[in-house]
Amino acid sequence: MSGAATAGRIAGCVVLLVLGALTGAAGWLVVDLWFPGGLLLALLAVFGLFLGGRIALGTGFGVGGAAAGWFLSYVMLSVPRPEGDFLLSSSGISMYVYLLGGTVLAVICATMRGPLDRPVSAARPAK
Repeated sequence: MSGAATAGRIAGCVVLLVLGALTGAAGWLVVDLWFPGGLLLALLAVFGLFLGGRIALGTGFGVGGAAAGWFLSYVMLSVPRPEGDFLLSSSGISMYVYLLGGTVLAVICATMRGPLDRPVSAARPAK
């Protein structure tokens, strides 16, 4: 599949941007709930979204849209509120592990090759 920007792919990237923001917001709130379980659940959800975006659009653009929404949710949730406190606290290591782990998962999903990306050989093996 080629990486041409069509109307369908642009709409798909916008949908993945919104899904990435929703998944990211849910993940950021769940990470500190149960330390190992919440972190693994959030990373699994992000991996599923990134991989689904890669498969749905056939290119790394799907991962880029979802990752942009995921990171946008982090930026929006880490802005201080008018009361002076933060919704996301950086007191635990799980926030940093989730940020680094999600980034690594986005890079892995964006650079992976699918079965349709491999070159096709004209010579077939004899049976």
